[in-house]
Parts: sequence; C-alpha cells; structure tokens
Amino acid sequence: MEYQMTGWFHKCRHSSKRTPDIDWHDYFMAIAFLSAKRSKNPTVQVGACIVNNDNRIVGIGYNGMPNGCKDSQFPWNDLPRTDINSKYLYVCHAEMNAVMNKYSSDIKGCTIYASLFPCNECAKIIIQSGIKNVIYVYDKYPEKVEMIAAKRMFDAAGVIYRQYIPKNKKIEINFIETNWTN
Repeated sequence: MEYQMTGWFHKCRHSSKRTPDIDWHDYFMAIAFLSAKRSKNPTVQVGACIVNNDNRIVGIGYNGMPNGCKDSQFPWNDLPRTDINSKYLYVCHAEMNAVMNKYSSDIKGCTIYASLFPCNECAKIIIQSGIKNVIYVYDKYPEKVEMIAAKRMFDAAGVIYRQYIPKNKKIEINFIETNWTN
C-alpha cells in the first residue's frame, strides 16, 4: 500500500482528538432538560434521565398526560388538587415516566438526573425501582411537605441525592452549523 500510517496521519486535518465540551453530568442533565421541552405543561416543564453505571441512558421522561389520554382533553391549570379540573390529578411526572418507559429490564443501582427535585410520589417510585442516586438542579419547593417527605424517604432507603450545579450554564444545539459542513 502506498500510504504509510505516518504519511496518512500527517495529511489529516487534525492530529489530536477533540476534547468534549461537556462532561458526563452536564451531558445527562442536558438530556433531562431537553426532554422537558416535550412537556405541554404551561407552568413547569420537568425532564428526567436514568443512567446506569456504564454511563448508558436507560430511561428518559418528561411531565405529561398518561398514555392514551390526549393532552387536549385534560386540564393544564394550577387549581388545587381537590378540584377535579386540576392538572395535578392527571399529569404523570418526569421521574415516573422515565422509570415506566425505561429501556432496560433492571434499573437497580442507577442514577436519575432530574431538572427538579422529585416529589414524594416520585420518591416512592425511585426507591421501589432500585435507583440509588438522584441528581437534580432545582429544589424549587424545599418547604413543601411533599419534598420534605421525599427527602425523609430517600434518607431512610439510602438513596443519595444532591443538587448539581452545571459546569455549562447554557448548551446550544445548532442543527444548521456543524463540523460536517467544514
């Protein structure tokens, strides 16, 4: 063959590998935030991403209506939970959807990345599924009994939870300008 490895290597445009712009935590949290963009909720869009110990995504979810329930047929308002027309009676949370729509039969020992700290109902699902780590960005309602109960259950079950401060405050996805066009 006419080309030697060194000859070919020197003809390459770049001689060293590219360093990723984002680390694993920012990557998985960005997936959770991108997933939240699918939510029809007009006030709070939440996303979740479940990752196994091999850094493989095994589940993704966002807050939305249950399968088979059309978004247009159910309320999206913030009425109290005691009102039949309250969205809170119908919406499935992102964490629940990520667990229920998982791509793996077993998610024991996994980590869930969530844009918002999980409520008590989601904490129960997280604990029952065997997830051992919860990483979130916002703890929007720390004084609410639902969040206090979630933390109490996580502590009792040995689920580690921590707030994550992203290294990148903004990650842009540009479908037009890519390295492929250079």
